[in-house]
Amino acid sequence: MATDSKSPQVVIIGSGIIGLYSAYYLLQKGHKVTIIERTDGADGCSYGNAGMIVPSHFIPLAVPGMIEKGIRWMFNSESPFYVKPRLNWDLISWGLKFYQAANNKQVEKAMPALRDISLLAKKLYQEFAKDENNDFAFEEKGLMMLCKTAHNFDEEAEVAETANKLGIEARVLDIAALHALEPEVKPDVAGAVYYPGDAHLYPNDLVKKLKALLQKQGVTFMYNTEVVDFSSENGVIKSIKTQSGNSIAVDELIIATGSWSPILAKQLGINLPMQAGKGYSTTYQQQKGKKLNIPSILLEARVAITPMDDNLIRFGGTMEIGGINQDINMNRVRGIIKAVPEFFPDYPIEVPAQQKVWSGLRPCSPDGLPYIGRTKKYKNLIIASGHAMMGLSLAPGSGKLVQEIVDNEKTSIDISLYNPERYD
Repeated sequence: MATDSKSPQVVIIGSGIIGLYSAYYLLQKGHKVTIIERTDGADGCSYGNAGMIVPSHFIPLAVPGMIEKGIRWMFNSESPFYVKPRLNWDLISWGLKFYQAANNKQVEKAMPALRDISLLAKKLYQEFAKDENNDFAFEEKGLMMLCKTAHNFDEEAEVAETANKLGIEARVLDIAALHALEPEVKPDVAGAVYYPGDAHLYPNDLVKKLKALLQKQGVTFMYNTEVVDFSSENGVIKSIKTQSGNSIAVDELIIATGSWSPILAKQLGINLPMQAGKGYSTTYQQQKGKKLNIPSILLEARVAITPMDDNLIRFGGTMEIGGINQDINMNRVRGIIKAVPEFFPDYPIEVPAQQKVWSGLRPCSPDGLPYIGRTKKYKNLIIASGHAMMGLSLAPGSGKLVQEIVDNEKTSIDISLYNPERYD
């Protein structure tokens, strides 16, 4: 699309899925866009994730009881949620804010906000798949929450009731109804909740598709380029400086660097509480005669299982709060793999070799809501980060909101709870 010379020159720091979709919608409005990425762009948190589009995930991570559960899990190296104990002020401060957010009043406020951006994102995914030939295997088969115990099944049925009240369809399934939908794997569980409005896609192909599309339409990608400083005047960022000494002028600046966003925000004097939550996944070929039809989450184990394009199946999970690092803890991977036969007794699966394991860092805000919005401190700075494990699911909605903010349009949904300076 041709750009208007009068349109602002938009610079996006970060080539993850949020940055890519921000560029996509900005291009549709005729903006000239440059994406700056500190790595070679070959990997990222969006490549190896579960590929789920989940309006069903309307409850934030910070909920009553999560602190106590997290403390119990801390002593199990294979548990689904783990906080690595360390003397770190950012972690302590984040933990206190997480504790403050984990109450019913805050959760009641957060649920509609997560619902609205999720439904917006799903609608945009539907449009994107229609417009772009759907060569990234977008499918609307829903999501199954599989509950091993009767107690958790009862609790999940209550969540389903809340979902229906919020306008998100949820169906409580007994074993017979579940096995009718999954006749080959026949999960050994107490019951399930089915969210027919959820969807999934193959994230590897989606990211490749978006990058090729943006490059074709004129987006400039600057890989292996680290931003080290900013120049501002009268509350406006004028330029950014890279590690090579180059200065890049900006009219509008968007920070979409995931777990690295607080580092850049701190350089600009903005407090952006966030912790990197590491997740793992591994991908196999579907076993003959044991095909999983519908993406599923093993509730007690917090393991996500997604059938993908090319007869693949991906197993992923864990939330490991351990700082920014790329280490792979195979105990966490074993925890994922061990959970599978507990729910699918006839589905043998081996622990993969470490080189077959993918890991990515999810940017987690304390209250479970993303940071999306223009800052007051800098008139031309927009932050789009903090999506936790929902980055891919919320990406088109977030990108569309970024475009609307840049163009000073009325946003598609209320973004007041996403205020990036809400902790200042």
